[in-house]
Amino acid sequence: MRSAPLSPATTPGWRAWLIWSVGVAAYTLAITNRTSLGAVGVDAAERFQADASTLSLFAVVQLAVYGGMQIPIGILLDKYGSRPIITIGMVLMAAGQLVMAVSPSIGIALVARVLLGAGDAAVFPAVLRLVATWFPAQRGPVMVQFTGLVGQTGQLVALIPLAALLHATTWTITFGSIAGLGILFAVLVFAVIRNHPPELAADVTVNTDTGVVRVVTSAIDTGVGIRAAWAHPGTRLAFWSHFTTPFAGTAFVILWGMPFLTAGEGLSTAQAATIISVYVVSGMLLGPLIGDLSRRIPNHRSLALVLPAVAAQMIAWTVVIVLPGPAPIWLLYVLAIALATGGPASMIAFDHARTHNPSHRLSTATGVTNAGGFIAALIAIFLIGLALDLQGAGTPETYSLDAFRIAFLAQMPLWLLGATFIVIERKRTRIRIGLDPERRRP
Repeated sequence: MRSAPLSPATTPGWRAWLIWSVGVAAYTLAITNRTSLGAVGVDAAERFQADASTLSLFAVVQLAVYGGMQIPIGILLDKYGSRPIITIGMVLMAAGQLVMAVSPSIGIALVARVLLGAGDAAVFPAVLRLVATWFPAQRGPVMVQFTGLVGQTGQLVALIPLAALLHATTWTITFGSIAGLGILFAVLVFAVIRNHPPELAADVTVNTDTGVVRVVTSAIDTGVGIRAAWAHPGTRLAFWSHFTTPFAGTAFVILWGMPFLTAGEGLSTAQAATIISVYVVSGMLLGPLIGDLSRRIPNHRSLALVLPAVAAQMIAWTVVIVLPGPAPIWLLYVLAIALATGGPASMIAFDHARTHNPSHRLSTATGVTNAGGFIAALIAIFLIGLALDLQGAGTPETYSLDAFRIAFLAQMPLWLLGATFIVIERKRTRIRIGLDPERRRP
């Protein structure tokens, strides 16, 4: 019986957990940075005298940069490893929040969101790489879910302490404080995180069935690496899974949830914050459950987990939209819980990317996958803002429940498009790996 070589990659010890802890703490701060505008969206609209389309543009620019950077970040990760990439990411986010703190105009604020999106793009893929290089492969699905679970606490930081700090002090002090935290974390990451276990000369992944250790390096021809990743239907399944599942929750928590609940549904700020907190906590509770189910049913997770999460979100939003008058508070909690399924379900996409790609293009495939959800989110956020403006309800003074209802319908085509491609690419993937017979043309 062949035994796997003993290394931190197969038997993670305290150092692996320390490195992961620092990485996931950096990811938590990245989530705080990412959602910082959503908690104070009305304040931002008033500060910059921004209509709905312009307010959407803040989030769209940030997410567009995030999505556009995923493949370059994946390539850089394959070449340089997690430590320098996370460090640079934290510095960029700190710079972005510092610019936002002193920004006198919309133009300068958009520059801040560009820096923030670029820095944010670096963190999550790099932490996933740490999971791949410091932990055994069979722990992957649960560790990815656990990483997402802990990271989502950053939304609570943005939602409650950040908003409270803003209302107790000033815009400059609030965003300047986040910038200072970013610099401190950059120092911590550089001091603690290492790309791979010390006895190994490079980043590796370990096949725990055979004990084979493979070095992770970037492909010589980057274009070949990207094309090869996309050519596999498993990568496309990963992309569309990530495209379809989290965007509604992202749009809700990053920008439009708080205005919808307060100006649209007529809730107090405290009530709205509680509902969004339920969204965050529900995602944290669902993460380990969905991760364990994904591990147990790897060949059925798209049908049993991903598509049901999409259906739950569509049904919940449909009921809220068609119901006459303001929704009862219990239904808004149901909506929050339904949206919360999207985050854990989206993590299954990274299991697809890891399963169907060799180690030398691990981070490239992860980058392709991660781009999917943020492309969908930026489209949804922009379309919601545009729909509000077209109805003449683009400012805090003119927001209305009926306008929000029509605006949120913009999410429906994205769900339908994504679900269609999930079904198509799932079938192609199963044929590719031999689980289903190839269709023969008559």
